[in-house]
Amino acid sequence: MITEVILPKLGQTMEEGTIVEWLKQEGDAVSQGEPLFTVETDKAVLEVEATATGYLRHILVPAGQKMPVLTVVALITTTADEGIGEYQRAGEPEMGGQPAAMPPATAAPPATRRILASPRARKTAREKGVDLALVAGSGPDGRIVEKDVLAHAARMAAPPPLPPEGKGKATPLAAKAAQALGVDLGAVRGTGIGGRIVRADVEAAAPPPPATPAVESRPLAGLRRIIAERMAASHQATARVTLVTEADATALVEVREQLKGSVAEEWGFAPGYNDLLGLIVARALREFPFMNARLSQDGQSIERLSAINLGLAVDTDRGLLVPVVRNADQKGLRAFGTEFRALVERARAGRSLPDDLTGGTFTITNLGMYDVDAFTPIINLPEIAILGVGRIQPRPVVREGEIVVRQMWTLSLAFDHRVVDGAPAARFLQRIKQLIEQPYLLLG
Repeated sequence: MITEVILPKLGQTMEEGTIVEWLKQEGDAVSQGEPLFTVETDKAVLEVEATATGYLRHILVPAGQKMPVLTVVALITTTADEGIGEYQRAGEPEMGGQPAAMPPATAAPPATRRILASPRARKTAREKGVDLALVAGSGPDGRIVEKDVLAHAARMAAPPPLPPEGKGKATPLAAKAAQALGVDLGAVRGTGIGGRIVRADVEAAAPPPPATPAVESRPLAGLRRIIAERMAASHQATARVTLVTEADATALVEVREQLKGSVAEEWGFAPGYNDLLGLIVARALREFPFMNARLSQDGQSIERLSAINLGLAVDTDRGLLVPVVRNADQKGLRAFGTEFRALVERARAGRSLPDDLTGGTFTITNLGMYDVDAFTPIINLPEIAILGVGRIQPRPVVREGEIVVRQMWTLSLAFDHRVVDGAPAARFLQRIKQLIEQPYLLLG
């Protein structure tokens, strides 16, 4: 029996995905529920499990290819040598081309002439870019075996025979090129008609140019491409304004130190500034709902959102990810911190769940741990604002006519002026500052 392995829809907004790695190879035994391959969605890499027990008979979509959801990407058969008929031709590479995409699971495979070939021959053909339709088989009933593919590939790669050396003269272009490149025509073997030396012969005989500094080139792909596209879209689409203020975080620092000593053992973690600030921002968003909003897709209305879903930017090996704590205003410090740490752990391990990284209504991005004081963050669309957080640093300030040292915290609020004006945004930032400086107000 043949079981089609499809690229599943792993989230409400997922329309396509890129296969990152096949965890099994063709011919390997697989068990239902065993991880079969990994797929990259908008911002997460997830494992996809086998839906049947048997053998991975044929991989139709190789790693690195992006496909729409519900596409058939592989076939699992009950036995190792079970025939798979027309499926074998789906995705076979053409000469020098890319594998053809399999249609969605609902489409029937195209009818075409059957090509008899052993599995090793097909694998070698894919690796060497050989079209099996052009290969003559030497096996039983004309079956193509591996040596037939190798022989055909060798004939394709063999250079054309050269005429005897010394015949003919150089073309005018070849003579001019030889003079410019300092090439002795007497030492050049001609490949033109009758052994005539052409320009390509001279260029091939010329000494290599001086080495240039090596340049490492990496494709703008996967998560990096998604980040690039979204940041560019935000910069171009929004009327961004940034407000900067300093908050006296001395009282907040003292609260955190007390919590570290009293609840860390019971909770299993010591509350951090991101946890405390998350609760503060969620409280401020509840009081200023116009900041928990977005512009409609047609740009004709402002949509205020009832749920406060707080995104907190996290640096990972794969790039910047924004896990979302849902209904953040309804959580206490312990629940918020526990959920946030689970989200961060999955994000850094590349195992985020489909909905971990979607649905945010406001984002906090903290660069304080890198000794950054202030910066201008880019709004995470479709949200209308983002709070940039710098480091907490002791600084001399004036209090009641005296110079004292206080723990100062720089905050940068970037917002879309199309949706909210400067004064309301400033009042929102002012409220965050007030809650930082008087954290006991959170108890009210």
